[in-house]
Amino acid sequence: MPQPGPEETSTEVARRRHLLAVARGDRIDAGGRPVVPGFVDAHVHIESSKLVPAEFARMVVPRGTTSVVVDPHEVANVLGRPGVDWFLESARGLPLDVLAMAPSCVPASPLESPKVRFTPEDVAALSHAPGMLGVAEMMNFPAVVAGDEDELRKLVLSGRPADGHAPGLQGRALDAYVAAGIATDHEATRVEEALAKRRRGLWVLLREASNARNLLDLLPLVLEHGPDWCAFCTDDREPTTLLRDGHLDEMCRMARAAGVAAEEVLLLASTHPARCHGLHDRGLIAPGRRADLVVLEDTEAFRAEVVIAGGRVVARDGVATPFAAPPIPDWVRASFSAAPLVAEELRLAAPSDGAAVRVIGLVEGQLLTHALAELPTVRDGAVVADTARDLVKLAVVERHHATGRVGLGLVRGFGLHAGAFASTVAHDAHNVVVAGVDDADMAACVARLAELGLTAANVNGGGQVVAAGTASAIAHLVANPPARARVIELQVAGAFHTHFMAPAVPTLADAAWTIPRHDPSIAILTNADGSEVATGDDVVAGLIAQIARPVRWDLCMDTLVALGVTGMIELAPGGVLTGLAKRAR
Repeated sequence: MPQPGPEETSTEVARRRHLLAVARGDRIDAGGRPVVPGFVDAHVHIESSKLVPAEFARMVVPRGTTSVVVDPHEVANVLGRPGVDWFLESARGLPLDVLAMAPSCVPASPLESPKVRFTPEDVAALSHAPGMLGVAEMMNFPAVVAGDEDELRKLVLSGRPADGHAPGLQGRALDAYVAAGIATDHEATRVEEALAKRRRGLWVLLREASNARNLLDLLPLVLEHGPDWCAFCTDDREPTTLLRDGHLDEMCRMARAAGVAAEEVLLLASTHPARCHGLHDRGLIAPGRRADLVVLEDTEAFRAEVVIAGGRVVARDGVATPFAAPPIPDWVRASFSAAPLVAEELRLAAPSDGAAVRVIGLVEGQLLTHALAELPTVRDGAVVADTARDLVKLAVVERHHATGRVGLGLVRGFGLHAGAFASTVAHDAHNVVVAGVDDADMAACVARLAELGLTAANVNGGGQVVAAGTASAIAHLVANPPARARVIELQVAGAFHTHFMAPAVPTLADAAWTIPRHDPSIAILTNADGSEVATGDDVVAGLIAQIARPVRWDLCMDTLVALGVTGMIELAPGGVLTGLAKRAR
């Protein structure tokens, strides 16, 4: 089988990243293989892949995906608006075109506790930010159906298209939800449900996620009623799923194997996702459209041999063309702030009347759960795990504001026989969820997560690091110091130079940029990395950023040595930096 030839700039893809009329020029020889539009994911949470946008792009672009419509809902719950802004900025300039919807449910319900709460005004403002297509999935559908003023205002104030999220909703309740301005839904699990939503004018997004395998159950909708008003989406995919099975290419293979015509598969993977979100510049190979093209091996395996995005070859034979990933700020990495937890706080008192208790019943491969009722096993007046009946304890521990709030219950379906496990990846507010057989093991898991929440506020050189973090993380460090190290508690403003100060950055910036600035006449070093600052603007920008960014005195001292500095004068009330220099050198 002939291989595609070397890529060169073509008159077909040269201007404005869009296709022009075919003219003379160099070509990529596809060797008679199918050339199709780049795949478009109609709804995905990149955060679920545990990857930043650049690394997500590195995985999915070689599989033919050139555009994704994302809901940065998870980062919004954990880091608020600054997190969303960072996420979108980090996605710029990638070979994957990342388009976004404004998170509408932060939190997803009044029972959730995120880092911050998005008001209707917050959602409306964010929905009009650059790169935003509208309002992301309105998860609080019961409130919308009930006419809740705040939830309806989120939809009305933005004046933008809105994605839906309405598992199992039907009848007049579904009518009310659609009438509120909802345009899509990706939560259908049965053909009857999907058909009812499609008949009401909703785009039905056929989902195949790691935790919600719905595609095969819904494909009869396409086979019996055609592909109209349907599109593919992956919603939440774990990195192992992306690596092992793929992305939209896997959905194409599944649909084709189930009997869907190749042309209709491509509509579901490319044309319809673009139309669904009003992206009229892609989803087709035609003059004036984005030059997002995929050369496929065939329309059975849907293996991408060459991927072109925005007029550039971005992947060949399953490997992305090298590109740089932007650095991840420390404040993004450090977001854990839970109060110290002891095993006694996980004690679940038994019902005084001996009645049955509610149990969450897991459904393998699905997001939906069963609401069960079971007589609990009781020991010393407390409900305990019963592995013989596959009942283990479950706790939700607040991790954003160290409030100490803990929710307790029982769950069936994990098959756990001993120990415990915990995660801060817990939709939708991403508090700690810990399941276990033993309370002490559960508390130990949460303590380990707290330990991982420390960040270096100052790297001073000479082996000295000022560690900052939550009270629980500091307490764990004091109780468990690293080998051959001494831990000293400092009476300082521990939040300074850490992500905890991130909310203050915009306020300081507004004031700082009003100050007149001049380029420095002597060498000024930034405490971010010890490099020399060239302009007055750079000086101000560094002063603003440093309140939420670690200080690298060690790198500053390296620069001083390189500059030949042999003495230091520190202005009062100083002494700390000269002392550090003496110890380090």
